[in-house]
Amino acid sequence: MHAEDRHKAILRQVRQRGSVRVSELAAGLGASTATVRKDVQVLSERGLVVRVHGGAALPENWSETVRSEQVSDSAAASSGRRLTFGLVVPSANYYYPELIKGAQEAAEAGGIRLALRISEYDAGQERVQAAELVEDGVDGLLLAPTGAEPDASRQWYEELGVPVVLVERGQAREGASIDFVVSDHVFGARKAVEHLLEVGRRRVGLLVRGATPTVPWLREGYAAGMRQAGVELPEDISFIDLGFERQGNPSYDLPMDTFLEAVESRRLDAVIVHPDTEAVVLLQRLRSRSISVPSDLAIVSYDDEFARIADVALSAVAPAKYDVGASAVELLALRLAEPSRSRRRTFILPELHVRFSSDL
Repeated sequence: MHAEDRHKAILRQVRQRGSVRVSELAAGLGASTATVRKDVQVLSERGLVVRVHGGAALPENWSETVRSEQVSDSAAASSGRRLTFGLVVPSANYYYPELIKGAQEAAEAGGIRLALRISEYDAGQERVQAAELVEDGVDGLLLAPTGAEPDASRQWYEELGVPVVLVERGQAREGASIDFVVSDHVFGARKAVEHLLEVGRRRVGLLVRGATPTVPWLREGYAAGMRQAGVELPEDISFIDLGFERQGNPSYDLPMDTFLEAVESRRLDAVIVHPDTEAVVLLQRLRSRSISVPSDLAIVSYDDEFARIADVALSAVAPAKYDVGASAVELLALRLAEPSRSRRRTFILPELHVRFSSDL
């Protein structure tokens, strides 16, 4: 069983029972107690469980969430209906299926109905769908806004009249007074840099496909990791953006050729690539130029959607998408139970999965 699957199974057991022993988890998962102890340590570092003697338990804030959900359920039951949360995300493909699954399972566990809408990265449609969900009577919204947010004292989703929790968004608005749950991509990028430096690489670059909302945080984490290690960024090739066009278009091919030439001339010996799909395509380009992975170029991809099944198994940073979805539902339930409570910013740490592409 993969580590991510074990983590989900452990969380389900802890949430259902409140606490569980490592020996019981190991027997149920068919894993060694040492492996499960390590899993519990990882979940503890992410704030999802508390390590106790011989096992794992819910943190105090989780217990508070469960109690609040029970209060919310009781309030809904007294009015003769279940709570309903709307969930608006840009896509049901690639990054979001695990996030949706986490939200769905957390909602079901809390007796909450989840209504899903897909905006297809259309900001106008996103607003329409959110407004329609409110009109249909949802009690609150989970929302992953599309694109960059303009500077403003309040955003459109703060005027909807129902509680809103931002999902995988919010870091760009440090002054915003709104709940959000996000993957800590700054931490994820730093983790990738630290790993590449640990395996002896020094000329590390960052290659991205288009200006997604994740990219600014990857750039920040990448630069911070390099600075902390006292390693200078490779001049003019530290950050290469391939844009949104396809192969065969000059706006894509020119920066890609710049990157490949930097590898051939040994100005780069490692790279962090976002997203996974671009890392898979990159492997083909490297092979056509007889550039070997990992001896000539070590690679860490970002998102870990397809990295395991690439032609060369790719090391990857894996955001905890399932946990982001589940935590967002729990935060929204808590907001409904206690409308006056202080706003919450929840950062969930990604994990680094080391595979052949950087395992030297």
